[in-house]
Amino acid sequence: MSTLEKMQVLADSAQYDLCDYVSHSKSSQVNLPGIYHATGHNGCKIPLFKTLLTNKCKNDCKYCINQSKRNFTRLELSPEELSKAFLHYYNNGYVNGLFLSSGIGDTIDNTMEKTIETARILRKDYGYDDYIHLKIIPGASKDSIKRAMSLANRVSLNIEAATKDGLSEITTTKDYNKDILKRLDWMNQISKKNPGFAKSGHTTQLIVGSNDETDLEILKRMDSLYKKVDLRRSYFSAFSPVEGTEFEKKESCNTNRTAQLYHADALLSDYEFDIKEMVFDENDKLFLNEDPKILAAREMNIFPVEINYAPYKQLIRVPGIGPKSAKRIINIRRKKPFKKLEELQRIGVVVKRAESYIKLNGNYQSALDIY
Repeated sequence: MSTLEKMQVLADSAQYDLCDYVSHSKSSQVNLPGIYHATGHNGCKIPLFKTLLTNKCKNDCKYCINQSKRNFTRLELSPEELSKAFLHYYNNGYVNGLFLSSGIGDTIDNTMEKTIETARILRKDYGYDDYIHLKIIPGASKDSIKRAMSLANRVSLNIEAATKDGLSEITTTKDYNKDILKRLDWMNQISKKNPGFAKSGHTTQLIVGSNDETDLEILKRMDSLYKKVDLRRSYFSAFSPVEGTEFEKKESCNTNRTAQLYHADALLSDYEFDIKEMVFDENDKLFLNEDPKILAAREMNIFPVEINYAPYKQLIRVPGIGPKSAKRIINIRRKKPFKKLEELQRIGVVVKRAESYIKLNGNYQSALDIY
């Protein structure tokens, strides 16, 4: 089988891995295996080379296309093959960076060594100095994590579930506290001691709907990770059944649920919300057709807030005002007060959402009970 044919299979096997990108794009639209269009920090689509080193895996994750019990073609690329294939894409302008993950081919240590060797070949042998995102395998040694971080711009380790019990619903081969949470803590320790390692930070990912965990449980875990291990970002992948896996007859996760989790997660990570400020239904799930920020605002007794005097923490709780526009408000009002809604609109405030929750120079903009 040719390298290109292997790449097609291994790229398809990386379906659940999600990421963003933290640099600028030369963007290119090419229909080749392994090209994944990640979302950049400014919302643009960035082409990355995304693949698995191997789809061989000793783990028995019941949702996963690569689970050990599933019968299908198992393949592997050597670090040399993968490096050359990636550089061909990169040098031709097809992609802007590498996103490398892997199943467990033989042992965790050996698989991590091959992952690290791929990055080393690119950095040291070929002088490649652009973006590399490496997935850390649960249970990896501290030394291998450190070496991976020394070569990568970003690293990630998938937690897959929000709780120990939740993980046990989907796999018997991973220890939640030891293989996952402990390794995330190591990644944080390594980052603090070596500021130049994985400068773009570390992230994680959770498969939503593969077990019976609630949105409240998921968001509590994310909130804890942001605070304890300085997590840069969380990704939520909606479960979809794969033929031949133990969960092939399990119902797909509604993608509206993952969309709402992203919104709520941003409130925790970017808007300084407390988990207690969020609103859930009787089953501890987010409401699928309601903006989590607006639902939270309806329960708060701080509105309407005065735009010209409210502290930052109150401003970012106003629907339609984000961290950037809140900071702009504070900087501008030091020189002159805001008098009209149009002035807020010009600096990025979504006035239609915000006007019910604010005052300008003591004047209400509209009734709070318009909903």
